[in-house]
Amino acid sequence: MTKQTLKRITWLLCIAVVLTACKEETEITKIIRPIETITVGEQAAERIGKYSGVVAAVESSGLSFQISGQVVSVEVDIGDSVTKGQVLAVLDTEPYQLDVNAAEAALVTARDNIARTQAEYERQIRLFEQGAGAESRMEVAEFDYKSAVSAVEFQTAKLDLANRDLRNTKLPSPYDGVIAWRSVEPNEEILAGQKILEINAAGKMEVQLAIPETSVHRLNIDDPVKITFPTMPGEPATGRISYIGGAAVTANAFPVKVELISPNEQVKPGMTAEASLMLEDDDPEPGYLIPIQALLPAPEPNRGFVFVFDADTSTVKKTAVRSGGAGQNQVIVNEGLEAGDVIAVAGVSFLTDGMEFTLIKGD
Repeated sequence: MTKQTLKRITWLLCIAVVLTACKEETEITKIIRPIETITVGEQAAERIGKYSGVVAAVESSGLSFQISGQVVSVEVDIGDSVTKGQVLAVLDTEPYQLDVNAAEAALVTARDNIARTQAEYERQIRLFEQGAGAESRMEVAEFDYKSAVSAVEFQTAKLDLANRDLRNTKLPSPYDGVIAWRSVEPNEEILAGQKILEINAAGKMEVQLAIPETSVHRLNIDDPVKITFPTMPGEPATGRISYIGGAAVTANAFPVKVELISPNEQVKPGMTAEASLMLEDDDPEPGYLIPIQALLPAPEPNRGFVFVFDADTSTVKKTAVRSGGAGQNQVIVNEGLEAGDVIAVAGVSFLTDGMEFTLIKGD
């Protein structure tokens, strides 16, 4: 055997060893992942609509003086808490005090005139009865006396009005509440009826909504409402519909008010709120509520897919469904599901038809 032949045999033996090592079988372990599911069962006879609104006090008033004048002082500012009867602003009293003084003086003069004309009237009656007077003079005296009486009544009314105007130089709070708006400063001249302050009454609050004309007829007084606040995540409130407007306002939307029931003390008038309303269907169609994350969207409107779990094969089946509305993180499925179906509710975008899983019950 030559040296070259021996070298070839050595190389062949090395290759055979390598090939033998590569042929060792590696055991592949099949991993079956768990999947979170729910059982379809909650039938939906209503649809859920979400609408944005603003929190407001149930009782709120714009405040103004009933008279014109110069503002002497404003005793409150935005955010101040006030009590019923508390003075909020004051006008210059001098011109109204002068009116009172003038009315009082005119009343004194009118009363003096009653005494004079009454005495003259009685004198003319005596003369006429004695045959020494004329009937015409007696009638004139009677007229003067009655005119004097009317003048006293007139001047009394003027004095009452002057005193009323003087009292109205002070603007009191109509109830306990919080000042929500102010538009006046001392030394400003204002007109009677000019709004200078706004007050929100303490106590009950409501959410003011504008509901489209296509949906407002599907609401009822006292319907329950769920309220959430964007600035207060995790702090929902409950309410009830307390008012449904009878006429449309802006953009053919109807005013609807939802009274808040025991809201968190952090909820204040002016905050943005979102109301979830249950809308009665005009023509109810059977459907089931499922979590919105369980639906895989399809290109067509109101279409999508869910993955139904088959307990016999431990696989999921991609199933086409038709949805009919959404709200409160849920969607209504009108076609494609039946009561008792078990569907995946997590990670549906990563699932494919026929994938094998173990079952984990969702909440």
